[in-house]
Amino acid sequence: MKVLYFDLIGGASGDMILGALIDAGVPAEKLAEMLAGLKLNEFELKAGSISKNGFKATKVDILVGEQPPERHLKEILEVIQKSSLPGSIQKRAIKIFRNIASVEAGIHNIPVDQIHLHELGGTDTIVDVTGALLALDYLGVSHIYASPIPLGSGFIKGAHGQIPLPAPATMGLLKGLPVRQTEIKAELITPTGAALLAELVDDYSPPPEMKVDMVGYGAGTRDLPIPNLLRVLIGETGETEEKGNQLKEELILLESNLDDLNPEIYPYVMDSLFIAGALDVCLVPVQMKKNRPGTQIQVLAQVQNAENLREILFQETSTLGVRQTVVDRYSLPRIIQEISTAFGKVRIKVAGEGTPYQKASPEFEDCQKLARENKIPIQQVYQEAIKAYYEQNS
Repeated sequence: MKVLYFDLIGGASGDMILGALIDAGVPAEKLAEMLAGLKLNEFELKAGSISKNGFKATKVDILVGEQPPERHLKEILEVIQKSSLPGSIQKRAIKIFRNIASVEAGIHNIPVDQIHLHELGGTDTIVDVTGALLALDYLGVSHIYASPIPLGSGFIKGAHGQIPLPAPATMGLLKGLPVRQTEIKAELITPTGAALLAELVDDYSPPPEMKVDMVGYGAGTRDLPIPNLLRVLIGETGETEEKGNQLKEELILLESNLDDLNPEIYPYVMDSLFIAGALDVCLVPVQMKKNRPGTQIQVLAQVQNAENLREILFQETSTLGVRQTVVDRYSLPRIIQEISTAFGKVRIKVAGEGTPYQKASPEFEDCQKLARENKIPIQQVYQEAIKAYYEQNS
């Protein structure tokens, strides 16, 4: 599987993300050609090499002529919808700008359709967002990781005067994401950078084991005590490969038949297996020798976790043997999307987005919580969540 890792050395902004992706192999001319699909004539994409603290990096600037100083959300969405960008790119860009507008509306306590997006409504932000999506699509990345997000401090001048850092819009967009405070007195994460990270990153963790094929550095504008850079690593993990609209990965299946284990023990065993990294655990009723009713325990796992899971089966159950086979699993790519309902926010697991197999399923824990808080049947929350998902993504 082709993966990308955002190493947020000096933070992230829209132009830093674009610069790193260009530095890692996306031709600037090709990206400019794709961005022409926006049908906006007032900008030029400029990319060049510079040095930051001794590191060679790519600096991207969006040169803009006359443009509206600010746009409403409706005007931004019209630009995207009237473009000739691929449908999947339009859909994700619209989602990002709706998320930005929702956060801004909450900060200013006014309806979303009345929000002026000031700096975020400019042509450069539209180019940053759609350009990042187009570049990642060009690279064919299946999964994106990132380091925890560094935060600076101090103040910055905005449309409403002095704004504390991190900016309120940035913090709103970073809600639910891992951050770390630094001693840098500067803006390390811009609202555009935060909006892109919130939409694009699947996991915030150390880099996965992979064969690194490309490395790119995107430079920020300011000179800081640390290198003002965003680094990307792109490579293959060897865990999965794409098969059409599906992901293929090689996994291990562990099986054992039991007919003498106290049934009270099974929940403990299952919990232990999941904690140790099992992807799935199933208990299947079977008929064993001497016509004894028994239970087959099946454990699906990644190769690196198989040994520990076998040890748990031997230690925590009465088994005398464990069968181990290599299996291929074909699965749909999935993302988690948070949607707003009449009862509150619900996370939706979306599998196979943009494919003929697309499925959407609300997270049980969120639905259970809202059902209890609102004293309504959980099925009502499920139905409302699915309805809201399709309305917000139509």
